Amino acid sequence: MDLEKLSASVRGTLDAKHAAREKGLPLCRKAIRLSANAIRAVHRGEKDTAEKLIEEARACLDEAQESMAEHPDIRYAGFFHDSAKEYAEARLTLALVFNLSFPSPTDVGVEVPAYLNGLGETIGELRRHVLDLMRHGELERSERLLESMDEIYYLLTSMDYPDGMTGGLRRTTDVARSIIERTRGDLSTTLIQQKLISSLERESEGN
Repeated sequence: MDLEKLSASVRGTLDAKHAAREKGLPLCRKAIRLSANAIRAVHRGEKDTAEKLIEEARACLDEAQESMAEHPDIRYAGFFHDSAKEYAEARLTLALVFNLSFPSPTDVGVEVPAYLNGLGETIGELRRHVLDLMRHGELERSERLLESMDEIYYLLTSMDYPDGMTGGLRRTTDVARSIIERTRGDLSTTLIQQKLISSLERESEGN
């Protein structure tokens, strides 16, 4: 029994996996950070900056994926999915806020579970944008975005598959529903107030 030779072989395999993880993990963390910064740029109205950050995040994901290509167990350990989800969220938020062509999973370049969870998390970003629009009196645009939030929610609820296949989509969908209902309530209150103010102004002008 040549345990020394066996040990060398096993160590070689594990060393390769460890090296792939050590290269891929920081890249995935960087992609998450860049995606978060891109979303902040979107909310500030800085489209060019957001697109540049998204491109940098894409490059990190591509490099991470390449580094782990020969080690699918490392690639599917969870951290790559998380970074792909955050990247998808950034791409989709950019498209929704700036009214761009809506990208498919193929366009975004991530697997379907990451795409769907990223899509679900755009609901929270859209709420933030809707509240900003409401503060500036842009109620028609707010209503259209609320309709988009509803459409996204209906799509997510139609994905009736086990969580293991969808990357925990059910929880993302439940959170999205509560965010939409809060947003609907806020917008409804604002619309009622706006109608009341308009009515009072008309009465004042009539007198």
